[in-house]
Order: sequence, then structure tokens, then C-alpha cells
Amino acid sequence: MSRICAPAPQLERLEPYDPKYIPAKVMLSANENTADVPSEIRRQVESAIRAVRLNRYPDPLANDLRDMIAEANGLDRDQVIVGNGGDELLFNLALAWGGSGRKFLNMPPTFSVYANNALLTSTEVVDVPRLADFSVDEVAVVARLLKGDIAYTIITNPNNPTGNLTDSEVIRYILEATDTLVMVDEAYFEFSRDTVRPLLEQFPNLLILRTFSKAFSLAGVRLGYLLGHAEVIDQFKKVRQPYSVDAVSQAVARVVYQNRAAFERGIDAIMGERDRLFDELNSLGGVVAYPSSSNYILFKLDDEIDAGRAWQHMLDVGVLVRDFSNAPMLRNCLRVSIGNSDENDAFLAALKRALAMA
Repeated sequence: MSRICAPAPQLERLEPYDPKYIPAKVMLSANENTADVPSEIRRQVESAIRAVRLNRYPDPLANDLRDMIAEANGLDRDQVIVGNGGDELLFNLALAWGGSGRKFLNMPPTFSVYANNALLTSTEVVDVPRLADFSVDEVAVVARLLKGDIAYTIITNPNNPTGNLTDSEVIRYILEATDTLVMVDEAYFEFSRDTVRPLLEQFPNLLILRTFSKAFSLAGVRLGYLLGHAEVIDQFKKVRQPYSVDAVSQAVARVVYQNRAAFERGIDAIMGERDRLFDELNSLGGVVAYPSSSNYILFKLDDEIDAGRAWQHMLDVGVLVRDFSNAPMLRNCLRVSIGNSDENDAFLAALKRALAMA
């Protein structure tokens, strides 16, 4: 045969997720922690990796790690599941609660992978846009949920890419109004010091997503986890890929989680640099930075300045940030991850040069 069977029809209208990974001297585009794992912890990691039997399959459910996470959060093992990064768990949410004839309520602008996962699983996406200040339109969200046909929704907290926090009372209001499964994506909660974990006892429809990628400097390892009620977690066991979290990643994560207090100083430094960068950005002519409770800042350039061209000018001198200037509701916006003081200074110098060339 000289032909090939067509792929699944839902792929036709789906654009691949593109993180815009471009090597640069100063990489501030992906919300990574730009500081690597501390050297003492790295030595412990290396020792743990040496002990891994590479010829054997890993524990399918990473039970030792589940026990550690459960204990730290005052839960039982059956209320925790780990995955190959938060991305696997987000996709598994769409597999378990989405599908043909089912609906996902999205709150744009937010992480584009949510809608992509829905489309991949033939789940209808229902958009309830955020307000002008990027806050959740709680009245509109609840009104839409009360129609009773939404299977699941996701509230990113702090929101990505806008950085703002949704008050826990707003989330409580949404949870009280519906039996829809509500995932609160807390990938960046260590930088906000805010969590909805206290609501978990009251609401069986609450699910919390967290990751090792950001605060714990493990973006290269790929490990995330969910906190929820046992009956919800059981559904994730049904759709997960066998052995999705490899033995090496489990070993690394156990060491890092045991030593998570050692990351607090670095987290505090990022928060301090975030505040400095926010003030510096808002002191520049032609720039408006939005308040952030995360490890990144979204900022908008004046209409007469082409944000895409400014992004390219910065890349030309070795500074990579994320370009959202053509995304819905984010016209002429860029996002910068918070690095160390030298990286942030290099970004500011590059941005000032780009603005001068506008």
C-alpha cells in the first residue's frame, strides 16, 4: 500500500505543545529553579542512584515515596499517587474524567496543556475566561457549573502564566456549589506559601496537584504527585501507564523530599528576587508587570512596542524569556522566570536594550 491510515480526527485541530526550548546563556523561559540541587544533597542522590537495581522494574506505585508524601501532608498512602511529572497526571485526569460526551471547564488564560489534554481525549472544552485582572470569575464559573454537565475543572494556583493567586474562599465557594471534580494545580505553591490542603477533609471532589520540578530543582527528573480522596486516587491507578515513574527518579525524589527543608533558603531568595524584579520592571517606561505569587512574572509592553521583536532582541544577546504576545488575552505580554541576581540583572539589561531599540 502507498497510503497510511489517517490519525485520530481530534489531532487535526491540535497544535503540539511547544515550550519554546532554545539554548541561551540566560534561560528564564520555563519557570525552572535556576539553582541546581545543593551539592550535599546531590551526593546523597548519587549514592541512592548507585544502589538502584537497573535490571529490575521499579515499584509500580512508588510506595515508599507515597508514604513520605502522605505523612508530610497528614494523609494515608491511598490518598497519594505519583506520576512522571505533573504532565502525566494532568493527562490522566483527562483520561479518567474526560472523554467523548464529557466536558472540561477551562479558565483562560492559563496553562495551555489543560485544553490540549481535553482535545486529545475528545473532551469538550468550555471556556469561562478570567477577569481583566486575571482573577477567576467565580460568579460565572459557578453559574456554568450549576448546569450540571461539567465533569472536571482545573484552577491553577498560582495561575500560570499570570502569577496571581486565587483565594481559598473562592475555591471553597466553587467546591460547595458542585460535584464536579476540581483539581487545584499547586505546582508553584511553595512560592506563594498558600495551599488548599485544609479543604481536602471537607470536599471529596477536591484534587491537589504538586510537582518536584519547580521549588525542588528537579525539572529534569520528571516527578509530580496528587493529593485526594482514596476513591478518586483509585481511578488514577486505572489509567496510569505501568511503571511510569522509573526507579532512578523514585530514588532521587526520596532523597530530595527527605531534605526538602534545605531548599527553603533558595525559595526565599527567589521570592526576594521576584519582588525586586517586579519593582524594577514597573519602573521602566513602556512596561507593566503583573503581581505574582510564583517564580515568574508576566509583563506587558506598551502597544507601540512589538513584544515579539523585543523577545528576539533579548535572545540575540543570550537572554531567553517566554513570548505570550500572540496568546489570547495576553497580547504583547512576555513572561520571565525568576533567576538568581546575576541572571535577573542580565535580563533587565537585555530588556532595557530591547526597549531602546523599539
